[in-house]
Amino acid sequence: MSSLPVLRLRAHEDRRLRAGHLWIYSNEVDTARTPLTAIEPGAVARLEDSHGKGLGLAHVSPHSLLCARLLTRDVREEIDVHFYRKRIAAAQALRARLLSTPFYRLVHGEGDGLPGLLIDRHGEYLVLQIGSHGMERDLPLIVSALEAEIPQRGILLKASGPARALEQLPERVEVLSGEVPAEIAIEENGCRFWIDPYGGQKTGWFYDHRRNRAMLRSFASGRRVLDLFSYSGAFALPLAQAGAAEVIAIDASASALALLQRNAEDNGLGSQVQARQGDALDQLRLLRDQGESFDLIVLDPPALIKSRKDSKEGTQAYRRLNDMALRLLRPGGLLFTASCSFHMPRDQLLHEIRQASRRSPCVILAEAGQDLDHPVPPAVPESRYLKAFLLQRPEYTEDSPDVADGDANGFA
Repeated sequence: MSSLPVLRLRAHEDRRLRAGHLWIYSNEVDTARTPLTAIEPGAVARLEDSHGKGLGLAHVSPHSLLCARLLTRDVREEIDVHFYRKRIAAAQALRARLLSTPFYRLVHGEGDGLPGLLIDRHGEYLVLQIGSHGMERDLPLIVSALEAEIPQRGILLKASGPARALEQLPERVEVLSGEVPAEIAIEENGCRFWIDPYGGQKTGWFYDHRRNRAMLRSFASGRRVLDLFSYSGAFALPLAQAGAAEVIAIDASASALALLQRNAEDNGLGSQVQARQGDALDQLRLLRDQGESFDLIVLDPPALIKSRKDSKEGTQAYRRLNDMALRLLRPGGLLFTASCSFHMPRDQLLHEIRQASRRSPCVILAEAGQDLDHPVPPAVPESRYLKAFLLQRPEYTEDSPDVADGDANGFA
């Protein structure tokens, strides 16, 4: 192995890593002996404890608070194409055991031993998201490994999002291998969907809710459904196919709704699904004022808290959305409410639901999270980002009379 730069931790700062975590923060590094600025962005470094004992090899991001990500605990291992082939082959083997179709998250960062790398497999096409200098630097190795291990016709880099901004990496969209069409057909929960890998959100699809969408199908027959933040129909279409009497799908994006309508027609569900463009909260207020009500509501917004500075505003948004959605439920109706915000902990989401339920009492029927192709190391709870609850408004419960509109909770 060629000589590697060294990153030495301060005394006692190795405890979290020894417990299984994979991240190193800049304030944990002994910068007097191993200055971060002496290491090239994206380089692989030998990580040591304060006594010089090797802890493993890590990708370094010297200008970020999260300054290093552990790749392996074997200091003798080479971070080369064979390393990536082994990790990708293991990830593929897991998905092959879990799922019967080639539509899934192939690599989920820390959960697959490749922190900073996300890969979604859309059948014959792979779409990558990279959130660290190290994975950016190793991109040629990753592409070579994918070409060797995964049958595919094209590999697309969709390099965008807040993780890249934190790493001071530019945004870019680029075909890395083969050809990737402007639209890709995928299958999920008995429906066929067209997705936009170039202009769509993230990689064009969200596989994390696959199992949750399947679960909701059992409640759909004969129900009137409201799907908020519907995107291109991942919840709306399976619910319509499962027998929903009507599905109203709301999204702010005209292009997403155009795909949703196309997907509904292609699946023979056009008469059951009605698309409406608009802000979700504004549409909820409009539906309230019109006296509308629903048997099943899906509330799955994008991340409303993108950073800590957004916490207050984002938390209020979650509370308002849940309040309005609960108020539109018929007695016995169900609300599936979720948050994918990294900065919205599970208990905080539950608190906002509890506050929202002051006006419209409900019970929790189930708690859910991301699907099996999004594995979570026990020592890295940060990779469990998706939180969700299935709530029911009891048949016998009426709105609480002592909670007025516009009360101290800030509802409107």
